[in-house]
Amino acid sequence: MIPFRTPDEITAALPAVVTHLARRGIIAYPTETVYGLGSITSAPAVERLAALKGRDPGKPFLLLVASRRMLQGVGLRLTDAAERFAAAFWPGPLTLALPGGEGVLPDTLRGPEGGIAVRWTSHPGALQLIQTLGSPITSTSANRPRQPALLDAPSIARSFADAVADRTLLVLDAGARQPSPPSTLVDCTGSAPRLVREGAISVGRLKAIVPSLVS
Repeated sequence: MIPFRTPDEITAALPAVVTHLARRGIIAYPTETVYGLGSITSAPAVERLAALKGRDPGKPFLLLVASRRMLQGVGLRLTDAAERFAAAFWPGPLTLALPGGEGVLPDTLRGPEGGIAVRWTSHPGALQLIQTLGSPITSTSANRPRQPALLDAPSIARSFADAVADRTLLVLDAGARQPSPPSTLVDCTGSAPRLVREGAISVGRLKAIVPSLVS
């Protein structure tokens, strides 16, 4: 495990973390909700993450970004509704499924409606990591399928002990996270935005921004 709590610890950890990711390694890292597992967005790295997680086929991962420019860099497009949601709630716990990314991002990241889920994270450590990397990282909760989210680095290291031992997984220790709702997920690929999952941001707050939201 690598300490990842204070600004100095985060800055000191970044070179090793970026190198690990570039080698298609997986990281466990803090987000504004729970700990996540993530990788770079190349198809081999995403496949490696899916194998580690034990992810059901056809269930894609979301992306974390650190700027709107980063969205544009991977070809994702903010629709009118997504633009309004982003202006109101990003950075923060709102995930938007967006059109675009064809030929840039692997299709395994694409959901059943054709969009790719993305969030501009508000966690300072994760934000600095993504900014340093210069590209998005994938994100999924740090747990086995159908098991509760793990809220501290030692629990993650124990649950994924084999991957830690063979250096597939690098765990960033940011201390214990508090139980919290997941990010709210809105599909913005259709003619009207559609609520997929209500989480940290309520449907009422969303409809105050975009009344046409289908819930």
